[in-house]
Amino acid sequence: MNHDDQETTSRPQGEWGEEYLPIAGHGLIGDLRTAALVGTDGRIDWFCVPRFDSPSVFGALLDARRGGFWTMEPMYESATCDQFYFPDTNILITRMLTADGIVEVQDFMPIRRERDPEHRQRLVRRVVNARGRMRLAVRIAPRMDYGRDRHRLDRTPDGVRFTGESLALLLRASVGLDLDDTDAYAEFDLSEGETALFVLETTDASDCPGASDFSGPSGAGTGTVDAVAAEELFEATVAFWRRWLSQSMYTGRWREMVHRSALTLKMLTHEPTGAIVAAPTLGLPEQVGGARNWDYRYVWIRDAAFSLYALLRLGFTQEAQGFMDWLTERLRSATDGREGPLRVVYSIDGNADLPEETLDHLEGYRGSRPVRTGNNASGQRQLDIYGELIDSIYLFNKYGAGISHESWTDLCAILDWLLEHWDSVDQSIWETRAGRQHHTYSRLMCWVAVERMIRMARQRGLPGDLGRWTSVRDQIYHQIMARGWDPRARTFVQRLSSDADGPPENILDASLLLMPMVKFVSPVDPRFRSTVDAIAGRLVVDSLVFRYDPEQAPDGLDGTEGTFSICSFWWVEALARTGEVEQARLALEKMFTYANHVGLYAEQIGLTGEHLGNFPQAFTHLALISSAINLDRAMG
Repeated sequence: MNHDDQETTSRPQGEWGEEYLPIAGHGLIGDLRTAALVGTDGRIDWFCVPRFDSPSVFGALLDARRGGFWTMEPMYESATCDQFYFPDTNILITRMLTADGIVEVQDFMPIRRERDPEHRQRLVRRVVNARGRMRLAVRIAPRMDYGRDRHRLDRTPDGVRFTGESLALLLRASVGLDLDDTDAYAEFDLSEGETALFVLETTDASDCPGASDFSGPSGAGTGTVDAVAAEELFEATVAFWRRWLSQSMYTGRWREMVHRSALTLKMLTHEPTGAIVAAPTLGLPEQVGGARNWDYRYVWIRDAAFSLYALLRLGFTQEAQGFMDWLTERLRSATDGREGPLRVVYSIDGNADLPEETLDHLEGYRGSRPVRTGNNASGQRQLDIYGELIDSIYLFNKYGAGISHESWTDLCAILDWLLEHWDSVDQSIWETRAGRQHHTYSRLMCWVAVERMIRMARQRGLPGDLGRWTSVRDQIYHQIMARGWDPRARTFVQRLSSDADGPPENILDASLLLMPMVKFVSPVDPRFRSTVDAIAGRLVVDSLVFRYDPEQAPDGLDGTEGTFSICSFWWVEALARTGEVEQARLALEKMFTYANHVGLYAEQIGLTGEHLGNFPQAFTHLALISSAINLDRAMG
């Protein structure tokens, strides 16, 4: 197929800056199954259905001409746009202001209640005129299967139907729509107080949808939309998000930022399975124009385990139980494979086979290629995941409902494997592609895995070989202190020395900021304090923190990257724990200035403040929650 045949030409075709919004120039909406990015200009340029990891139907974020989009824009040369979330919800409001009027585009994906068996996947755009009179243009231009699948466009009594090979979209609107070969479009006027409604519903390509709770009398070949039903769903969705957020136990100083992060984590949860995806996007670059472009629409054991910690700390036990159910299935299906019983990353439904595929027909965000789906990290050995996993289960066992006999048996089997393999090379937390090394952080989390198993066994009287476990735990501790510590530079370092007699390479790593957080060392231990000082001098710029210096530790990839947002929040927490409370507070307040206009964070932040990498990232928002809670505690 010739993909150029489906290029869209309604977007400006100039410099990159005209075709692509900044990564940070988006808000997120979702229905606990998938999510969509909505730009500050009213454009939906990323939407995968029916799941987070499904192919995109709107993908202009990765190719402005071939990717597909849904625009909503005033017919004026100059309009000021801004965005905010309807208070305490994930309903996004985009305001468009001109001299002649103000309109609001209210974007949401309806949710009536938890685990709704009658849930229907819909994207609602309600356009409300708040002042004056305005003429607007709308164009709905889906490009299914990342722009690879042609679709047929038909008028039906129910609306306009876009039919691809395996997916169909039904569009209902309260304004008359024109059609061309691939798109639906219209220009319409709104006076003060008037509303226009658009509803895009996902169906199977073979389905023939019947009446909807949005349907009104058909007209002009386009199913109209019942404004009363739309208002009822809006109110039901508001009530859902507020009811969910009301469970939060956080009452600290940074309530707005913590609650926005909690709402974002919830939105990245796949309710039917309990899985928590790392981010809803793929291919957003760590360096614009570079090749560090990955697919994050999967479940990293590490990210999800930290997310479980954050949700438990806030009091969201149902989400914690949902993830534990998902995790229990992974424990039950664990195998003694070459890389270990568990994999680093899984699909939403637990598939660990995620081969990378390059979408060569897409130009990438601002020319950042290749665009990849899948993730080869699923085949790596990352020993640290066992510590993060078992620590999260320990917390669930302590604060939640507790684990079952079967889960404990599975954990013991996994620990048996780890006791035999902890002293091995791996790729560790940063998933480097420069070969395996003996990573200090991986040893640290292996220590956590064994130590937490000992704690659970003792606290609940669970069976286990405590003598062997204690012996291995102590071996790991002594190895880190002997070979992960550089006595000349007086810092813990990224990689262990080859033996206890020679000093290790003096490579700093921000992941070692977690040492006191996992109870390995005291935060006032002189070794940790001097490590914090070294990181401050070499990895910290303002409040932004690099994960490591790639010139010191090549990671096997070309190009550069920004600072890691999660490391910046780890830095805040490390300062708080070492007693530098005022410095920690200032660093946290600075980090809040790097959030986008609606409080969201990408994986990385460049030194000029631009967001880089996939967006928004769950890992970052959970670190924000943790740092805020612990800094609150330190401040009293």
